[in-house]
Amino acid sequence: MTTVLATIFVLGILVFLHEFGHFIVAKIVGIRVERFSIGFPPRLFGKKIGETDYCVSLIPIGGYVKMAGMVDESLDTEITGEPWEFQSKSFLQKFATIAAGPFMNYVIAIVVFTGLTLSMGVGEVKDSTIAQVSPGMPAEQAGIRPGDKIVALNGQEVSTWGEMTKIIHARPGEDIKVDWIHDGEKKEAVIHTKAAKLPIDGKIKTVGLIGIGPKLYMKKVGPLTAIRYGWLRTWEMTKLVGYSVWMLATGKASLRDIGGPIIIAKMAGESARSGFPTLLGFLAFISLNLAILNVFPIPGLDGGHLIFITIEAIRGRPVPTKTKMVIQQVGMFILLALIVFVIFNDLYNIHVIK
Repeated sequence: MTTVLATIFVLGILVFLHEFGHFIVAKIVGIRVERFSIGFPPRLFGKKIGETDYCVSLIPIGGYVKMAGMVDESLDTEITGEPWEFQSKSFLQKFATIAAGPFMNYVIAIVVFTGLTLSMGVGEVKDSTIAQVSPGMPAEQAGIRPGDKIVALNGQEVSTWGEMTKIIHARPGEDIKVDWIHDGEKKEAVIHTKAAKLPIDGKIKTVGLIGIGPKLYMKKVGPLTAIRYGWLRTWEMTKLVGYSVWMLATGKASLRDIGGPIIIAKMAGESARSGFPTLLGFLAFISLNLAILNVFPIPGLDGGHLIFITIEAIRGRPVPTKTKMVIQQVGMFILLALIVFVIFNDLYNIHVIK
């Protein structure tokens, strides 16, 4: 039940605010909004207020705002040239209306990270005390547990997290003799590091990992510092998402690594069980992913619409409606195929199917 409620909370908020971004800008620039839907058709229930039908639809993988005079996912648009139609508006008005959805998701990430920083403070790493141990990684297999403190690597004493990671990172796929303190008792083991590619200082480097995370000592900060940290955290995650996409596009990462709705639901449940701040951090991360993925130039996504708008501005005339509809249908087919793939991929990754 926790997983279900956490998933509804995360996706419900993100879909609503994304579509609200489109909705509010459409209203500002004078575009008639015919439907505001959470979920994709068929429509389940809702209420029409003024010119807009506010509803909940059956397929809970997103949502949409249907604007008058816009060829979109519904593929049933009639364009009559009325001044309140999407197609009748200027390039900047149309571009702003479509971009408002991903922009809202990006702002959500910044606001949430800023709020978490303001309420919880900034984490400082002071020593080599371990707070997290990743399941199945070399550290866990060697018996290292949260709360332990690493004191030496290959006979060299370490007292800070930076000293320790520098030595481990420099030895990908190699053996390292590790000395640590567990409940006041000194232990040691030879650990074989895992080699991994990570973005470091703007370059992709192969480094050694053993699967540990530092203990953070929280320090309270003021609003301006919180805003700065919220922006920096969002930007760092933006680069991480971009790097992940680049790895997939260049074949350096497997499509098996893609997570879909089932994995998102699983992670939402785990985050909720870890506490509300963790769930909010997960919400911000998913919001950031939605912002970036939505601007991909794929028909059916906001990025596809932005491409159409830009092409029309360059050509000086609209793309024929029939052409748009065909391209939208192809785009929707691609998106549905991708959804089916990631669902089966999720089932494979959680060992439901083989």
